[in-house]
Amino acid sequence: MQKFRWLSVSMILITAVWGCLALWFQLALWPVAIVGSILMAWLGLSIAAAIALWRQHPGKQKLLGCYVLLVAILLLWWQMISPSHHKHWADDVAQLLESQIEGNKVTLNNVRNFTWHSETDYIARWESRQYDLNQLVSADLVLSYWMGPHIAHTLVSFGFTDGQQLVFSLEIRKEQHESFSAIGGFFRQFEQVIIAADEQDIIRTRSNARQEDVYLYRLVMTQPQLRTLFLGYLETAESLRKTPQFYNTLSSNCTTIVFDLARQIAPNIPLDHRLLLSGHFAEYAYDLGALTPGYSYTELKARGYINPRTQQIPLESSFSQAIRTDIPALPVNEAL
Repeated sequence: MQKFRWLSVSMILITAVWGCLALWFQLALWPVAIVGSILMAWLGLSIAAAIALWRQHPGKQKLLGCYVLLVAILLLWWQMISPSHHKHWADDVAQLLESQIEGNKVTLNNVRNFTWHSETDYIARWESRQYDLNQLVSADLVLSYWMGPHIAHTLVSFGFTDGQQLVFSLEIRKEQHESFSAIGGFFRQFEQVIIAADEQDIIRTRSNARQEDVYLYRLVMTQPQLRTLFLGYLETAESLRKTPQFYNTLSSNCTTIVFDLARQIAPNIPLDHRLLLSGHFAEYAYDLGALTPGYSYTELKARGYINPRTQQIPLESSFSQAIRTDIPALPVNEAL
């Protein structure tokens, strides 16, 4: 009986905390006084129900019945929250990637190519570009550390024989008034979006404007694997364009998409805790044999640190070529 009471009280407290966070993030634009009153009432009822259950108070049945009813209403409201494309989006996620594929020819609309002077000072450009899948020759893994050594943003940059590089990144689609919140990402605060961008834009803004630590690693992939991964990003982008989806910090983020697409190539690659601790994702790829062979992971990481180079590259210079200086190339027999 005592064990059942412990379990029941724990469930009340867990749902109370979950409800508070759900209400806080979903009612963020409401007046603070109103939101505060709602949260206080919710917490008050939750605590009262937990105490009544624990002490076996005579009025516990009414309190528990009221609490269960409100939890049911809260869950019903939660299920009714749906993602949308129709909001006042921040400039850097304002457009959705569109693709047309005809044989080996790919036309992309809304490729981002911003010029960033700082996080708030930039020149916005969305471009249309064409690519030949027969000319797809490389893929690089890029990790940008924005919150300590264990959490990084994961991007994949594809290279073509003419020197072009195109980066794909799954990101939160934040509104103009929003900023990223890892906790908010658990509570349907953000939609998700696939951004296709020039390296001078999406990598430089992280290394220079945001002062994040950025690392680049070459991936060992065959041409068919490159094509599968590239088209996988386009298929995901098209799916999101047709049907908006919420970003989820745990299950649907910039790292899990790389893993999900990689499983289309190698279905048996294992789950690993480094999918959650994304700052160690490159080490996971190294253990799978997906990074440049012949070097230790420590050496690849040291030589893949591109910030010292990005700080010295003028805007008009060849950014993609410069950031790869001193990064070990794949051996000829590992390349296409």
